[in-house]
Amino acid sequence: MNKLKTIFFGTPALSVPYLDLFHQLTDVQLVVTQADKPRGRGMEISPCPVKKRALELGLPVLSPEKLKDAFSQIAALPFDLGLAVAYGKIFRPDFLALPKLGILNVHFSLLPHLRGAAPVQQALIQGYTQTGISIFWIRPGMDDGPLFLQKEIAILPQDNAQTLFEKLIPLGLSGLQTALEQIAQGHLVQTPQQGEPTLAPMLQKEDALLRPAELSAQSLHNRVRGLACGPKPKVPFTHNGKTEWLQLVKTEISSSPAPQTADPGTVLCIERNRGILVKCKEGSIWFNEVHPAGKKPMAAEAFANGRGLKPGDGAFKE
Repeated sequence: MNKLKTIFFGTPALSVPYLDLFHQLTDVQLVVTQADKPRGRGMEISPCPVKKRALELGLPVLSPEKLKDAFSQIAALPFDLGLAVAYGKIFRPDFLALPKLGILNVHFSLLPHLRGAAPVQQALIQGYTQTGISIFWIRPGMDDGPLFLQKEIAILPQDNAQTLFEKLIPLGLSGLQTALEQIAQGHLVQTPQQGEPTLAPMLQKEDALLRPAELSAQSLHNRVRGLACGPKPKVPFTHNGKTEWLQLVKTEISSSPAPQTADPGTVLCIERNRGILVKCKEGSIWFNEVHPAGKKPMAAEAFANGRGLKPGDGAFKE
């Protein structure tokens, strides 16, 4: 049986395993990535991970500044199917009409929930306990096309964005293999999305600036988990009249009731092998591990000792 002629659209490292599988199961005619950008400490112009991998595989690559700039080159290729995985560009209707079968997308949520650029991070920030992957047909709207298949997975209390990505990537690969096998047999599943959509907007730097005095312990903890990939979660720390932003690496919600007499942002306790207990707007939270500016990540207890923190200090009230 002849392999499907295909084009792959992707950019970051998480897309690379999908390119490998797509290359194994189909005849990839072209790989399209975002344009080369300054990367690393030296900010040298370099290709994205998908482009690097495509060149290793001997596949032709296009990296246009704008997708429309490559329209004529892509339109000249007779391909059956496209696949987009974290490509990062919008497809115009004329692009979607090019392949005979359409363009599939692997999305890391159970659509129509968490449509948008940051579904894994937002699943944690918004307190979801269930998520998964959706393989769907791209349409002009944002992540609203008909579904080919979905696979579910539980979000565990200890999960953060990094560990959740590590679970979702192989789940998506399994789903993609199933979808490609069905397509090769002529089964083109198109199931309309059902339910009220929710959104997963791209995270901005200001989303990572967290204030215990304004957030519940649960909300702050969820944000720290969700921001494990992306802008780093930080809280304002005031000491000796100076305020700085302290990065949070790991937190834990306290199971004990927070004292009503303490103001939000107050240090309640400093405990060995646990960290700094801080009163929030609702409840209290342990800062287990922190990352001060210019230093390495450290146990929160060590940070507290080094700064001379003690219970009752309003170090996080700002």
